[in-house]
Amino acid sequence: MAALEGLEEAGLSKIPDLGLAQKRFLLALPKTRALELKVDQNKIKEELLDQIKAGYMAELYKEVCVELNLPVNNSVLEEMQGKNKEELDRLTNAIELAEKNEGESEVREAMVAKCEYLTSIGDKESSLEMLKKTLEKTNTTGHKLDLHFHLIRLGLFFNDNKIITVNLDAAKILIEQGGDWDRRNRLKVYTGLYAMSVRDFKGAADNFLDTVSTFTSYELMDYHTFIKYTIISSMLALDRKDLTKKVVEGADINEQLHDLPLFKSYIFSLHNAQYAEFFVALAEVEDIFKLDRLLAAHTFYYVREMRIRSYAQLLESYSSLTLHYMATSFGVSDKFIDRELSRFIAAGALNAKIDKVGGIIQTNRPDQKNWQYQAVIKQGDLLLNRIQKLSRVITI
Repeated sequence: MAALEGLEEAGLSKIPDLGLAQKRFLLALPKTRALELKVDQNKIKEELLDQIKAGYMAELYKEVCVELNLPVNNSVLEEMQGKNKEELDRLTNAIELAEKNEGESEVREAMVAKCEYLTSIGDKESSLEMLKKTLEKTNTTGHKLDLHFHLIRLGLFFNDNKIITVNLDAAKILIEQGGDWDRRNRLKVYTGLYAMSVRDFKGAADNFLDTVSTFTSYELMDYHTFIKYTIISSMLALDRKDLTKKVVEGADINEQLHDLPLFKSYIFSLHNAQYAEFFVALAEVEDIFKLDRLLAAHTFYYVREMRIRSYAQLLESYSSLTLHYMATSFGVSDKFIDRELSRFIAAGALNAKIDKVGGIIQTNRPDQKNWQYQAVIKQGDLLLNRIQKLSRVITI
């Protein structure tokens, strides 16, 4: 990983700072949830405001004050706005000078500098306008891709899915026209991150796994966070065979697990059928979901699906077993496992039936034709869900 870490400084600028968006998310948590998850909101608020003031982020400051119901310090705001105007005037003059005296490359660089500054201070609309102008002035595929990556990050920062999807699509078209190796890999990380944020864990896993050994997108996240997202997505999306090959036996992922003991336990406890240990790890992963702005909305779904997966894995090994044995295997009560299985069996998520009198669970493996039918139904439901999500961002 030393070689990859050395590329961090050579990558794209960390503009906007997605860490600020994460802090805004944590500050938006209800007080009771923050206490439950041990989030020190006062400390985070202080850190956020200090960063905003240090970067003279006037537009972001106004937004955050509204979000947090804080009084606006007019003297602080005026100082930030003054600094912003001074710097924007300088950047505008630099563009005009470049247009008069320099070539296309210098003009583009001057325009990009203004784009980055507008984004860094949280001025979304002005940044979008400037990025559009810069794209119109940019001719090379690589530089256009960098601008689309900038726009995608802007969309991620402001939770604007329309900006993200439009620019992901534009970047994919450009990549097919001749994007270089680094930008192809970078686009996979951006695509995977967005897929994960909209609950497409299969798409996220496929894109992340393709870039585990070539990751350079430090403007989005550090490598440990990337590995966590890769594991989270893969655990749900991959079948046992692919999970074993690509994750359990994956050299690059295993190398990072020394620093990620929770995720090591999470992977290997399920793989080795240590279900009680897996449930403990899953509970800790659930807390990580609740604290992550991209994952929080999917917490209930993910935990439910991983429980189903672990139950199905145990049931596949037996034609029948007792409720007590299964409860003991998962480290829970007989009553809990009875309630869980009853709910999932009734929903068609598990192929089994419970003999309440005998306290026995009998597996009911469907034949191939029925399995294919159920798969079609499930895929149809997924397609309908995606169409509904798409309709929210498309204005007819």
